[in-house]
Amino acid sequence: MKRWNLNEIKGVIPALVTPFNEDESLSEEKVRHLVDYLIDVGVNGFYLTGSTGEGFLMDTWERQKVVEIAIDQVKDRLPVIVHVGAISTKTTVELARHAYECGASAISSVPPFYYRFSFDEIYDYYKDISDAVPLPLIIYNIAATTGVDMGVNAIIRLEEIDNVKGIKFTSTNHYELQRIREKLGSGFVIYSGTDEMALSGILMGADGVIGSSYNCMPEVFMNILKAIEENDINKARGYQTIANDIIEIFGRYNYHVSLKQAMQWLGVDCGRNRRPFKSLKAEEVEALRTDLSRLKNKIGSYTIKILEVI
Repeated sequence: MKRWNLNEIKGVIPALVTPFNEDESLSEEKVRHLVDYLIDVGVNGFYLTGSTGEGFLMDTWERQKVVEIAIDQVKDRLPVIVHVGAISTKTTVELARHAYECGASAISSVPPFYYRFSFDEIYDYYKDISDAVPLPLIIYNIAATTGVDMGVNAIIRLEEIDNVKGIKFTSTNHYELQRIREKLGSGFVIYSGTDEMALSGILMGADGVIGSSYNCMPEVFMNILKAIEENDINKARGYQTIANDIIEIFGRYNYHVSLKQAMQWLGVDCGRNRRPFKSLKAEEVEALRTDLSRLKNKIGSYTIKILEVI
């Protein structure tokens, strides 16, 4: 069982979608196929059972099953980060211990939400997770969905907890991302979590990117990172613009549902989304295809696999 150091986990890391069958049961076969597909494409790691993975729509044992299947299929080829967040500390600690036993390299968690917990309660939540397992803990800051807005000073306080070693920063406020980098230094690992701003995130100090669209177009973001390394910012901006165009189109038809439709076109069947997500109607699928085809005709010489297969 291989565990990567957190400072080794960089690059393009898909927040893995969770494939379900038509009856909404977990599909082990589809999870394994998806893992192998993305490894073959060349991604740098996996982030399991987060927002993209519909973790909050699953029972605890189902989240654990996804982790078991995915880590087994990865077979030590890439690092795996497991999102263990829940409102209940008890549930989160249970998921964290399970992730550790399965061989995860790190765990991550949103702050407890819904009940408007005080900062002291949020601090204790993360400390309890840290005390439960000897894994690096990545704070998942996504105020747009949790309603918990943790600013720079809050992150600095949370970094005092022993195993808090990084943050998945899913926000468009990259001033704050840069301030976190400046104040906590290179030893604190930052992942930019807003796909539409991957370029900005890296330029402002992120070590890597974790996101949902990396399931269906990881090569676009791999090209962004390569262009940055080559100091070709115009090329990187071109790829980011195309990614944003695709993301905007997905959003017209329900982003999470469109993402799984895109995976199907790529030959990687990820099944349906869990209700209350609605499946796309036939006319919506065709409208999605039409919009993507128009984009393909617009972008010229760029070759993007999801646009080539539709």
